[in-house]
Amino acid sequence: MSTELVVEDVDLFYGRVQALRGLSLTVGTGEVVALLGNNGAGKTSTLSMLSGLYRPHKGTVTWQGEDITRTTPWDLVRRGLVQVPEGRRIFSTMSVHENLQLGGYQVRDPKDLAERIDAVYEMLPRLGERKNQQGGTLSGGEQQMLAIGRAHVGRPRLLLLDEPSMGLAPLVVKQVMELVKSINDDGTTILLVEQNARAALRIAHRAYVIESGRVALSGPASELAQDRAVIEAYMG
Repeated sequence: MSTELVVEDVDLFYGRVQALRGLSLTVGTGEVVALLGNNGAGKTSTLSMLSGLYRPHKGTVTWQGEDITRTTPWDLVRRGLVQVPEGRRIFSTMSVHENLQLGGYQVRDPKDLAERIDAVYEMLPRLGERKNQQGGTLSGGEQQMLAIGRAHVGRPRLLLLDEPSMGLAPLVVKQVMELVKSINDDGTTILLVEQNARAALRIAHRAYVIESGRVALSGPASELAQDRAVIEAYMG
């Protein structure tokens, strides 16, 4: 397995507040890697930095052997790094179909874009049934599916998922995680930020536990799921 993403010794500040402290991690081709941790641990900061929204003050980020530490967000999307943000952030007054079209804003061939959207409808038939419905009228679970579907239109090589289970009922969480696993099974590499450690570790290959912007634990997901410290801190 080759390593696609390498984050090495990254520091990130918001003004005088340090969010990441010497953070290092890797994501291999075809993996689901989970980032676990409490609120304020640095999970979302990690994804925001990887998406180019914030630049690290120290350290490097390498993607497929190239340094992308200073790359713009739109160039990162072109390279295949696509984020599904926390809270879904769909366009609530636009239709489901229009939201999906925006996910392919860099696709120049209209026929190619239509085929990509049709593939999302095939993967998520409920969205197809609601293609003309305003996004804001969907249920929370349907909005999360739409946010993931919108990202999928961009054909990501690395999908960055930020808290996809947030605010969802347990049955819907299961459906979302099954979708994430299905996308990974089709060949998409995934970096998954998730507070629901139990759900994340079920589908992840490896995981990192972040505390105060640092990696506190890492290893195979199956081993971390049995780790007493992880169980007590994140699984109850």
